[in-house]
Order: sequence, then C-alpha cells, then structure tokens
Amino acid sequence: MNNKINPRFARPRLLIIGCGDVGIRLLPLVRTRFRVFALTSQPGRAGELRAAGAIPVVADLDRPHTLRRLRALAPYVVHLAPPQPEGDFDFRTRNVTAILPDGARVVYVSTSGVYGDCGGALVDETRKLAPRNARARRRVDAERVLRAWARRAHGRLAILRAPGIYAAERLPLKRLEQRTPALAPEDDVYTNHIHADDLAHIAALALFRALPGRVYHASDDTRMKMGEYFDAVADAFGLPRAPRLAREQLVAEVSPMLLSFMSESRQLANARMKRELGIRLRWGRVEQALAAMQMK
Repeated sequence: MNNKINPRFARPRLLIIGCGDVGIRLLPLVRTRFRVFALTSQPGRAGELRAAGAIPVVADLDRPHTLRRLRALAPYVVHLAPPQPEGDFDFRTRNVTAILPDGARVVYVSTSGVYGDCGGALVDETRKLAPRNARARRRVDAERVLRAWARRAHGRLAILRAPGIYAAERLPLKRLEQRTPALAPEDDVYTNHIHADDLAHIAALALFRALPGRVYHASDDTRMKMGEYFDAVADAFGLPRAPRLAREQLVAEVSPMLLSFMSESRQLANARMKRELGIRLRWGRVEQALAAMQMK
C-alpha cells in the first residue's frame, strides 16, 4: 500500500478573492507554496486562471448563495475584490467574512483614499480616517467589517492601503491622447503610486510577515504631484503633455470622479512596510519603471 502523500495536496490552501491583474501577478509568487484557488465571477476566465497555476472557482460576491461551497475552504486568503459600486457599505466584504474559517490569515488590499484630503502632508498608518466620498467610505466599512471578523474569529488580518496602481498596461495613455486637462502647478495635489508587481509581492509577504491587525501603506518612494506624473508618462511615450487648468476651470472639464481624485493631496510614508515586511521594492520610483518601459 502506498502511504505517500501527494505534495500537491499537502500544501496549504490559499484563496484569492478578486483575481484580476494584481491577482494574476500574485500567482507565480505563491503557487509553489500553496494550493491556490482563484475566485472569479466570469466563467470565461477559468482557462486563464488555470493556465496561471490556480484552481478557478466561479462564484459571485454579489450573490451570497454562490459562495456557500467556499465556506472554510482555505486558511489563507488574499482579498483583492473592490466593493460594489454604490452605497456607503461594502456588502461584498460582508459576504466574504461569511466564508472565512476561524483563525484564517487574511490580507485585504484597501485604498489610501480612506484618509481623504491631507493637504499634502506626509502621513503614516496612525492617521485618522476621513473619507470624503462614498467610494472611500465603502473601503473604511470593509476594513471595519474585517477587523470585527478577526476579533470574533481569532483571525490574523493585515490591511494594505494602496494608492494608484500602475503598470505598463495601467497608464493614463488614453487620457493623455484625449488631452484631458490636469491641474495647474499652483493647484496641483500630491499623489502616490505602487507598481502592480510590487503590490503583488507585498501581499505575498504580508501573508507570513504582517503583524496581526496591522495596517501597511503599500506605496513606493515617489514624491510627485499628479500633473508631474502625467507629464512623466507623456514624456516617456512621446505624447503631448496634458494642458493645465486652474481648479475653478477644471470643474467644468472633467468628470466628478476624476475631480474627486484631484481634490485630495497626501504623501504616504512607507517605513512600516519596509521595516516589518522586509520588502525591497523592484520599482521604488515611478521614473525607474517608466524608463524600463521605454527600453522594451
């Protein structure tokens, strides 16, 4: 009788919830250590996820009954799914907590928008939350729901507050081509960035190195205003720089959502992330990544 255990089944289970771009980048970092399940609401993505090394699970966070078979599936979870697009509460994350096993290790990727406008100040993870729009309030709600689950179920939760995620496929090229205006320098706001590859790496490390209940800024070292970022992208790809307008002029030119991003200014400190997770960013500054993209 063969009593050997198949190593494939001996590995612990990891569930990636919301396995989009960042989740696909995460898979190569975790698939040798875990038996990875990837949740998707799109059946057509099953082949892509399987080819990337995951076991696809088709279910919908907006339809709780489709999640029942996932209950207690995996003791490790990376939650990448955004909230539903409306309201002040994140019902998707409430549905996620219903399937988490007691004692699970959960990494949740949130957003730096939970701080609201900080007037350009350098902020760390102890900053008081002050969301200014429903999109950010949903994220604050998700964090609170997960913290309550962790207390109740003795879970080990890490929250990664990520700023603007970029990669070669996630640049504002269309916006530049459409000549969408940016703020004049005197009205401009500080923005923060993280490369999608680095965010995936941070999430992988947080599964093991994050302290229980800890918040980390998943942000790079760039200190750049939004218009400067658009200029850097335009210069790297040979596009005209965006026209600059005063804030009162811009109100009539851009969508309310875009205007909301242009109304919040903050700089994220990332010392805790580096110190406690031991991360070495591949792309410490946006300029480095753009230069590498030019060479391809």
